[in-house]
Amino acid sequence: MDINTQEKQANKSHILIIDDDRRICDLVSRFLHEHGFITLTAANADEADDIMADFDFDALVVDVMMPRRNGTEFIQGLRANGVDIPALLLTALGDAQDRIAGFEAGADDYLPKPFEPMELVLRLKSILRRTKDKSDVQLVYQIGKWCFDPKHDELKYNNDILSLTSMEANLLRALASSAGSVVEREELAERCSIDAGERTIDVQVTRLRRKIEENTKTPRYLQTVRGKGYLLRAERL
Repeated sequence: MDINTQEKQANKSHILIIDDDRRICDLVSRFLHEHGFITLTAANADEADDIMADFDFDALVVDVMMPRRNGTEFIQGLRANGVDIPALLLTALGDAQDRIAGFEAGADDYLPKPFEPMELVLRLKSILRRTKDKSDVQLVYQIGKWCFDPKHDELKYNNDILSLTSMEANLLRALASSAGSVVEREELAERCSIDAGERTIDVQVTRLRRKIEENTKTPRYLQTVRGKGYLLRAERL
């Protein structure tokens, strides 16, 4: 492989596709490859763990309905271990509660089967673009005792560091940019490129409160303004 080829490969996004349906894996892998991605595939969560121990990825495409450890459980385990690689869930389950469960586990997007392959490409590009955009962010926000670092998707307090999922960080960034003002759910969904409904915003707000609030029942910093939306009390540093 010559130097120019190596540079082109290095600039491509690396995607891990995890699905126990080999046909789906092969089709998705081939289509993503045709649109400029580098892909690897895994037949289950255990195989994905082994591959991720040796390779770095820019995003994951994960089927929900897998044997033993399903996609939602796999993502949940990654987030619990501080792994914040953007993840898109694929599933035949289209019920709102299934989508909410995926987002609660830490997924960044959700695409029901059957799907148009080009939509998958566009959604992945959107996720990766949001991930890239955070590298240009220089501001740091004070939220109570926590400092929010958008560049690294982290909440910091002394030696404590909490990693945020891509969706949590996008939502917190959107709220922080309008600190002190009410932001409607619909506007937050648009800013975060979330198309799964306002209920998904509520789920992500609940996740954020668990991280920044001492008492989630009486939040001081991320407040609900009934009938309007959400307000974040934060200061730019």
